[in-house]
Amino acid sequence: MKIMKTHSTGKNAKRKAYLFGLWAEFIAALYLMLHGYRILNMRYQTPRGEIDIIAKRKDMIVFAEVKARADLSTALHSLPYKNRKRIENAALYYISSHRGCNELSMRFDFIAVGFPFVIRHLDNAWQAAS
Repeated sequence: MKIMKTHSTGKNAKRKAYLFGLWAEFIAALYLMLHGYRILNMRYQTPRGEIDIIAKRKDMIVFAEVKARADLSTALHSLPYKNRKRIENAALYYISSHRGCNELSMRFDFIAVGFPFVIRHLDNAWQAAS
């Protein structure tokens, strides 16, 4: 009986974390729209990985990673190199499969969201490796 209860608690915790992540992505997209960005895609899946938000502003295409944590400081420190490489590869895939995107400037942004509603947008958070 205890095993099932523990298992159930684990599922609930994962679901809660997943929903918190979805909430953060929604908040981040809203934040970008309020700052003049047009959202092109959210949770875009490629064979090379997922991009949380793809947005456009003027002649710039932005690939944004969103991280949500209980506090902003933890969120700001939660984007390892491996994730950045995955996003870069997914962005290259996106650009190669969408006509006209290769004419735009490209930027990688990071949006950290802390509970209950603290947001930090780091534009041009990193440069793609050559």
